[in-house]
Amino acid sequence: MTDSVILFRDVLQLAYGPLDWLPLDDGDIHRFHVPGDKPNTLNGWYCLFADGIASGAFGSWKTGSASTWCSREPVDAREAEQVRQRIDQARRQREAEQQRRQLKAAGMAQRWWRDARRADPEHPYLITKQVRSHALRQRGDELLVPLYVAGELVNLQRIDRDGSKRFLYGGRIKGAYSTLGRISPGSAVCICEGWATGATLHQDGGYTVACAMNAGNLKAVATALRARYPEVEIIIAGDDDRNTDGNPGRAAANAAALACRGLVTFPEWPAEAPPSLTDFNDLANWRRANGQA
Repeated sequence: MTDSVILFRDVLQLAYGPLDWLPLDDGDIHRFHVPGDKPNTLNGWYCLFADGIASGAFGSWKTGSASTWCSREPVDAREAEQVRQRIDQARRQREAEQQRRQLKAAGMAQRWWRDARRADPEHPYLITKQVRSHALRQRGDELLVPLYVAGELVNLQRIDRDGSKRFLYGGRIKGAYSTLGRISPGSAVCICEGWATGATLHQDGGYTVACAMNAGNLKAVATALRARYPEVEIIIAGDDDRNTDGNPGRAAANAAALACRGLVTFPEWPAEAPPSLTDFNDLANWRRANGQA
């Protein structure tokens, strides 16, 4: 065991928490379980070179983060070039592995979608959210929400009877979205986070909607749609995470609107609405329950 392995593990642990294994210093991409992630997932990755100046890279497939590490500063141009080439090699390996994972998930998504049945309109999740099934499909007890990039199905969000959600392992999320209605030049499109929020905006407001699935993907979807539909009016229909420090839903929505030169809107809460409500679906259901629909 070399000192560089110990040092590199310390860096990984500083980023992700305690690890009960030692990194391999063979220069290949390796995957690992990130503490705190779901059991049996391997969202973490690293690549470590031990000869010369020990250096490497690491990150998370789940968050998209990537960092580099070097055991010491290069002493001359030759050493600096060696480190640069290693980091570039690690980047190429990471990108190739990510592409392989995404292609595999896209193939699975397309097979599952093809073989799935129409969603049961009485599915507990749809009943809870008080939305129609629209074009969703179902596999077993799971609703399937299709996610597209440039018209190609690349991933599925799976929603269980209890409302728990997960994507296909390794599937692309950044820039992928699910639509309700048809996006066409000269029209308007709303971009929101969750599918149920999008279904509410579509069926109650008549909007064409692109569902980004989470706040972190709003900006990527907004810029992708702006590039593909330069004449479309984009409205970011943000979540209002009033009880969360920093209000990440509102911050992400504002950033997405700025990036795509679009508009932004948030739910307007009646004075008597409870602070636990965060999105347009929550507001619509609360109004129905209180005779304000």
